[in-house]
Amino acid sequence: MTHPPKSSTAPPGSGVPTIPSVPPQPAGPSPVVPPPPPVPAAEVPVRRRTAFAEGFDQLRAAATTEPGRLRIIGAGLALLVVLFGAVTAWQTNDRAVAADDVLHKSQPLSSAAADIYLYLADANTTASSGFLSGGQESAASRDRYEKDINKAAAGLVEAASNSDPGSPAAKTVAELNTLLPEYKGLVEQARVYNRQGFPVGGAYLRYANEKMQQQMLPKAQNLYTSENQRLRADYADATPYPWAAIGLGVLALAGLAWAQHRNYRRTNRVLNHGLVAATATATVVLLWLVVGHSFARAGLNASYDHGVRSLNVLHDARIASLKARGNENLTLVARGAETKVVTDAQGKETTYDAYDWAFNQNMDALGKGLAAASKLADDTVGRKPVTEAEGNMVVWKQRHRTARDEDNDGNYKAALAQVIGDKGATRECFDSVDHNLDLALKHEEKEFTRSAGDGLGAMTGLAAGAAVLAVLGAAGAVLGIGRRLSEYR
Repeated sequence: MTHPPKSSTAPPGSGVPTIPSVPPQPAGPSPVVPPPPPVPAAEVPVRRRTAFAEGFDQLRAAATTEPGRLRIIGAGLALLVVLFGAVTAWQTNDRAVAADDVLHKSQPLSSAAADIYLYLADANTTASSGFLSGGQESAASRDRYEKDINKAAAGLVEAASNSDPGSPAAKTVAELNTLLPEYKGLVEQARVYNRQGFPVGGAYLRYANEKMQQQMLPKAQNLYTSENQRLRADYADATPYPWAAIGLGVLALAGLAWAQHRNYRRTNRVLNHGLVAATATATVVLLWLVVGHSFARAGLNASYDHGVRSLNVLHDARIASLKARGNENLTLVARGAETKVVTDAQGKETTYDAYDWAFNQNMDALGKGLAAASKLADDTVGRKPVTEAEGNMVVWKQRHRTARDEDNDGNYKAALAQVIGDKGATRECFDSVDHNLDLALKHEEKEFTRSAGDGLGAMTGLAAGAAVLAVLGAAGAVLGIGRRLSEYR
């Protein structure tokens, strides 16, 4: 029995055909993937534009049409006129407030601070004059001293009420309130010992004078200086030109003129009533601003040049006269107990009576002050008392020299009579100088009040008027542009 071979290959010579080999073929294109089914419209997120972008596009679209341009021009003109009025009202109001402070606050406080100094210095001078009279101090001298102390105390109370808490001025006032009763106690002790004839009374009086000259008067001077600085700051706030408001006014007028010229070129109409009204109101505000502030500035500058400066010089001169009188009295009270060594340019030392040396320094300051006050006086009424005070000062120096000669020769009673006597004494000269300086101060205070009042009056109503006229001008501009827009409807 014959079995077929186990091989699957056909034997040779068999009639079964073989499959020919196929050469490699190039790869065909990738199969196309069908797109996903479309998403329903309700499921597609919509990207919204911002309100600013939409508004900008609307504005840009509107600007391409004449009505849109007119609306933009009208809004711009109205805004410019209102801004001009607002800045004018703001700047003029600030300057009016500062001018009012100059007239009713800072200058009166400055004068009050100077009065505190004067009252303290006069009280010290009166106390020394009464001491020279011995135990027979006159009632008039005692009354003058008490009035000076009371007025100084009242002035300190007023200064304390007008000082900012924690400020240097408030601290100075508190220190003076502490020193004033101490000084008064020393003077009272000096009087008690003087009435009893004890020489220690002179030591108490010199100690009181030292407290006044070295502690109280310098603090009063600092208070006066700080109030003067506040006064100058108020002037600096009240007098500058409001350049921002003026610039906006010019810009507003230029914009209104351009709008009217544009309207004329497009319509051949010369006038637009609304724009003309807006131009008129803006012109009025600008002229009122410039002219009114110029008058206000002139008045305030005049009040400073012919008021404040004169007052400062006269106050300094009066203070110098009071110091001179006090040192003259203390020269006789101390009787050479206090000396001062002065070294000249060559190195030579000379010993002087301390109070007499201070008297001469005070008289030099008085002479310079009176000369400056005479130059600043701008009328006869203000110059006359200063001239008379200069003449009194010359006689005072002569009589003082005579008194010093008598005292140096050992004739104390004659020297005393030359200083505090009823006739031909230096007391008369001092009283005349003080009286004339008081007259000059009152006159310059009136000059200041008049000039500063004129300056403040020139700005009265400007802030409110500018605001009202600006609103009217803006309304005129809107109505004028609205008239043109009505032609497109």
